[in-house]
Amino acid sequence: MTPLLMVPLGLAALAALAVPLLIHLRRRTEEVPLEFAAMRWLDARPRPRRKLQFDELLLLALRLLLIALLALLLARPAVLGWEDESPRIIAAAGVDPAAAREVAGPDTDVRWIAPGFPELDTAAPTVRAQTSSLIRQFDAELPPGAPLTILVPPVLDGVDAERLRLTRKVTWRIVENGTPTAPSAAPTAPVLSVRHPEGQDSAVRYFRAAAQAWSDKPRFDAGTGTALPPRASVLVWLQPGPVPQAVTDWISEGGTALLGSTAEIAMPAASQALWSDAMGRTLVEGGPLGAGRIMRFTLPLVPAQMPNVLAPGFAATLRDLVAEPASPPARVSAAAFAPATGAAPYALPPRELLAWLGVLIALAFLAERLLATRRRRFAG
Repeated sequence: MTPLLMVPLGLAALAALAVPLLIHLRRRTEEVPLEFAAMRWLDARPRPRRKLQFDELLLLALRLLLIALLALLLARPAVLGWEDESPRIIAAAGVDPAAAREVAGPDTDVRWIAPGFPELDTAAPTVRAQTSSLIRQFDAELPPGAPLTILVPPVLDGVDAERLRLTRKVTWRIVENGTPTAPSAAPTAPVLSVRHPEGQDSAVRYFRAAAQAWSDKPRFDAGTGTALPPRASVLVWLQPGPVPQAVTDWISEGGTALLGSTAEIAMPAASQALWSDAMGRTLVEGGPLGAGRIMRFTLPLVPAQMPNVLAPGFAATLRDLVAEPASPPARVSAAAFAPATGAAPYALPPRELLAWLGVLIALAFLAERLLATRRRRFAG
């Protein structure tokens, strides 16, 4: 355990120790000289030289102690190496609390892997997110010598793509009788809404065939009007000429649109090639526009100029193009996700002693007041 001062300059306040010393020299214990008539017949003699002395030494000592404690408070004393290195146990969401208590023992402090790390006796967390980040946080805030045990269900939720690497070797226990994890929902197929010119619906069949390939119950509609679909749909705009402002606003507010090669619009500066053929020609370009995405074919949708519309992989490529970006995997087999060691330890912050020092200051002030205001001090 190493003591230290967070703000050593605060000790400059010790110069105030001179104040009570001067006060006690100036205000000696009340000795009032009394003149009487017979004194006039006495010969005047030189007064003896007064020695430097202090009265009420206990009161003076208390006042000096109070000022010294206040100066120490300004310097913010702290200690390093005063950490509790007792074993810690944390449990991931999905672990049965009764099973966790049986593994840990009746008197062991067990915490949930959740924001704030609540105790095991509280309700189990329902949101299984940020598991990896919370484990790293708990490990970083733990004293270097404290053993750590992590209880996890067979399938762990809320992980990120990076394998856990902690500052210590942990005990990774899989609790088999944890709460079953619900299977991940299969991604739904995109909804295509095609808008094409009057009498020019030859390209519509390619998108209809793609929607049928995605699902047994394809979600697809086509029309010649300019009505915009719900923002959850993918707008396939095959109308030639300038793109209406309403379409641009629809995209900017979070929509996804795929334009034909004859659509006239200023593409975003961040546009890039999103689909290229075997010869390296860009077939679709695009990028973000506001909160949405805009893409455009660079070639007419006719087999003579774009043979890819007849390729077997057209439906799969189109789906990858217009679907929402997939979120990174957040579920993994716990047995394959055991943490590795090797992460650099974090320097734990010093523990400040302001609370204890505040109590000492309060006691010293109370003692000083009691001693300074006692009746006997002012007795005649």
